[in-house]
Amino acid sequence: MDSTPSEKIYVAVGNDVQDGFQTLAWALKKWNSHPISIVILHVTYNTSKDYVYTPFGKLPARSVNDEKLEVLRKHEEEKINKLLSKYVALCGKVPVEIVEVEKFDEPMQKHIIDLILGLGITKLVMGFSFLKPTLKSKGAMSGLFYVHQHKPGFCELFIICGGKQVFLRGNNNDEKIMEDDNGVMVARIKDKVTLKDWLEKMFNDKNNDSGDRSASTSTTNLESPVTQNQWELYLQEIDTYYQELLSSNLEEESCKQDNDDSQISPIEPDVIERNGSNKSAAEKIELLNNKLDEAHKTIQLKRKEAKDNRERQEKAQWAICLSNTRVEELESKIKEEVSVREELKKEVEAEKEQVYEMRMDVEESKRRVSSLGELQNELSNMLHISTLAKSRAETQLERAVEERAEMVREIEELRKQRDVLNRRIEFCKQKDAIGMAARLSEACCSFREYSEEEIRLATENFSERLRLKSGGDWSNVYRGRINHSTVAIKMLNSLSQQDFQSKVRLLGEIRHPHLVSMLGICLGPKCIVMEYMHNGSLRDMLFSRRRNRALRWHDRIRIMTEVCSGLGFLNAAQSRPAILCHLTPSNVLLDRNLVAKITGFGLHDEECDVGSDIRALGILLLHLLTGRNWAGLGWAVKVDLSSREALVGVLDDMAGQWPLDLAEELAGLAMRCLSMKPNSELSIARVMEELNEVKRKGDEIVGREGRRVIIGFGVDREGPSDVPTVFLCPILQEVMKNPHVAADGFSYELEAIEQWLHSGHDTSPMTNLRLKHTFLTPNHTLRSLIEDWRTNKSTNVAN
Repeated sequence: MDSTPSEKIYVAVGNDVQDGFQTLAWALKKWNSHPISIVILHVTYNTSKDYVYTPFGKLPARSVNDEKLEVLRKHEEEKINKLLSKYVALCGKVPVEIVEVEKFDEPMQKHIIDLILGLGITKLVMGFSFLKPTLKSKGAMSGLFYVHQHKPGFCELFIICGGKQVFLRGNNNDEKIMEDDNGVMVARIKDKVTLKDWLEKMFNDKNNDSGDRSASTSTTNLESPVTQNQWELYLQEIDTYYQELLSSNLEEESCKQDNDDSQISPIEPDVIERNGSNKSAAEKIELLNNKLDEAHKTIQLKRKEAKDNRERQEKAQWAICLSNTRVEELESKIKEEVSVREELKKEVEAEKEQVYEMRMDVEESKRRVSSLGELQNELSNMLHISTLAKSRAETQLERAVEERAEMVREIEELRKQRDVLNRRIEFCKQKDAIGMAARLSEACCSFREYSEEEIRLATENFSERLRLKSGGDWSNVYRGRINHSTVAIKMLNSLSQQDFQSKVRLLGEIRHPHLVSMLGICLGPKCIVMEYMHNGSLRDMLFSRRRNRALRWHDRIRIMTEVCSGLGFLNAAQSRPAILCHLTPSNVLLDRNLVAKITGFGLHDEECDVGSDIRALGILLLHLLTGRNWAGLGWAVKVDLSSREALVGVLDDMAGQWPLDLAEELAGLAMRCLSMKPNSELSIARVMEELNEVKRKGDEIVGREGRRVIIGFGVDREGPSDVPTVFLCPILQEVMKNPHVAADGFSYELEAIEQWLHSGHDTSPMTNLRLKHTFLTPNHTLRSLIEDWRTNKSTNVAN
């Protein structure tokens, strides 16, 4: 970092924007390679309290009200602030200060000398227009020469005119010249010969002439009543008084200054020289006094004329101001009159429109009165027709009631058949689960070791097409085919050989119906072969947007019971208790029959306690209740579970119509799991008991209601619309138009089941079991029932 201190460059600029920019740009260019800071000197001219500048010209301050006067003065201040802002913006990154120089009664050039001495200015860049607001161009040059001659030696003065530096020169003839850097003269002024100078010259010449004369004449002149010192004093006083008179006259007659300069110089050197060549000193003084009296009278006369002109100008400006005010008042009154006329015109038009509308209403009323007779005749005819239609409708209603009763009997028969099928399905599920548990128990702790070639062949060389997603993200698990069976292959290349062997031993020792079983391992690429869960994870079933079926509320209770059973087995293992630590919907997998199994156990090294798994059970239970995947779900819904009404608002509609008593018990159990403390008596065994009790109550409810929720996907569709559930397509949940029976025994809308099969599914949408075939049979009986139901419904609506 450069520690060289920056040098201050003082730049004096005026109100001429162009000259100010040129002067400031010259200074920045000259010292662009040096660390500098710019100090802008700007003259603040005190605005007169007697006059104000307006768009009409210079007016007396009393002719403008205080509010407008303040606005005009603020406008002047804003102009100055904008000008200074432009100067600061031109400096860019160079540090800038602004020093406002107030104008006093003394000449500006003298005030500049005081500033140089007071601020210790070493480098001063002055624009030619800096002194022009108070002086003419000739006076500004004189001021620049004054600053140049009287500045201290430590200050360097740079005078800029038109963006270029100029130099001041003076010669013996009292002529002052301004030149540029090439020596070309820019301007020239010549000092006026003052009365004092002329008198000194005249008397010096007189004394020189008297030296050639006789001594007696010289003696006579020296013995004059006026001594030499007194004469010098008189000359000085006359010259001072004359200059004061001239300056005061110039200030009052600023608009006529050039003409007045020639008029108010009553003392002409030639006249005095001619008259004074043959006169004594006393006569010369008398002559000077006479001339001064004449000059004084002339000045007084000019002052009076200027005063009269000023008074006339003020009166004229005041008259203009009053006229403008009167014009504004007249214009405002004219506008008001025009607006009043426009309003009256609009009111007249509105009245005309109202009269026209009233006439039209009268005509319309006449037409309506004339048509009342015809309408009465038509009404009598319509009454006769409606009486006949009513008798026919009563007959049709009786027939429809009989048909509805017959249809209800057929529906009850179909429900009985459906219940038989559902019981068979449940029996098959239990049988499959028992068989799977038996096979796993027979397998004991044995597992097979696969070669790298078998693993690559099963996964088609780890094809991305066979990689499985977990929670919407790609995982390190692949779907494979080994011995005509679908398996899941989990890659564990990140583990060391020792950790891999310990994990394999742990997984090989654990067998449970609700834990995903390990079927084998491979040491080539370190991986384990597990049973494949066809319905994916619980997360995909609950939160996926593209799910084609929803979990019913009693299935969710069963799944929660199965998860708790598997988790309790892990925590109570005799050889080596296992804490899952990562129980989430992604770690709960569902097989073909929607049986829940936990995965991911034994693959994490985090040290957790049983309380962590119990709290995870509470969060999972809230997920199943609400169907929502919120972060911090337990705390987010804590307030919502405080009342039955709030609980109804957060329950998942896709699960069907929840029994509120069971939902309240589950919500209370979830909150107790979440709020579990280290010394709490709540255990997984206790949670399992309460879940089994809730499941038992749920099974009783399903048994009493005839498992109505199975066909309707957990949603009671027989509400206000009175649509029989058997008429709804299990996939679309709409009344079927062309029902067809699939291999699973259920009827579907033809387009829906065809789309299901063409998308690659070979399982039933209802049972998730593999279909024996893909043939579809039209269900003519159900179609006829649906058509009759539609006809009867249309007739009831028409009646």
